[in-house]
Amino acid sequence: MSRVVLPEAEIRNTSWSSDVYEPSDDSFALVDAVKEYLLQLHSNCLLQQLPRICLEVGCGSGYVICSAALAIQHLEQQQQQQQHLMQPSSLHPAAAAAAAAAFGGSCQFFATDINPAALQAAAQTLAAHQVHDVQLVQTDLVASLMPRLAGAVDLLLFNPPYVPTPDEEVQRQGIAQAWAGGVDGRRVTDRLLAQLRDLLSPQGHAFIVTVTENRPQKIISIVEAQGFVASIALSRAADEESLHILHVHRPEAAAAAAAAAAAAAVAGASVSGNTTEPAAVLDTAT
Repeated sequence: MSRVVLPEAEIRNTSWSSDVYEPSDDSFALVDAVKEYLLQLHSNCLLQQLPRICLEVGCGSGYVICSAALAIQHLEQQQQQQQHLMQPSSLHPAAAAAAAAAFGGSCQFFATDINPAALQAAAQTLAAHQVHDVQLVQTDLVASLMPRLAGAVDLLLFNPPYVPTPDEEVQRQGIAQAWAGGVDGRRVTDRLLAQLRDLLSPQGHAFIVTVTENRPQKIISIVEAQGFVASIALSRAADEESLHILHVHRPEAAAAAAAAAAAAAVAGASVSGNTTEPAAVLDTAT
């Protein structure tokens, strides 16, 4: 099977202004880490583990949530094709409906920002890419979405303000909200970390941007003490900083993935024994 190429937002169709953070190396690293995670689901035949609720906190220009939506929707199309090819033509309609339900439905996308100018830019970015099903919410982190999304977020994306500054700069308005992180650059990050337990679903995954000055290993220790599994999914040197994308998930997420892989293997073996419809996965990437 050739490697799938997942789509992402185009910079030329991404909107920002002097009051909205422009996509940069940290944005690109976050998108790359998320796409690699999604590609692993594809290569391991775990498309049924695609997120059903995806949330970006602090969406800025909308580049990241737009890229995530494009990639997930691309894989959802592959999932539908896989389901069709794995379904024997003689399958009873009720069984076919049950199989469809097992694959799940379309992902719901949410993006928040405290800056109204950012939400306006994100709306323009999404429209330019013909992504129409992202709910944009003006709020401080996730305040307005709780308890609605409590325990329901399967994929959380967060590129926080991480530049170490005096704490008082965290309260500044405008573009400073996108980068001023207070002492250790962690004042905003730590606030969201405290809410991960309430946000993530049992199979939930979070990807969080950090730099070396944020002490990412310390962050890993903090979330592990809360019962999560955490690692550095991607490290990359940028012009003036060393980026580290953290991948955080519940232990149950790994168990769910293993169970889904075993189920997929059984289903594949069953279908391969049916002479009326061979099992296959279509790759529509060009």
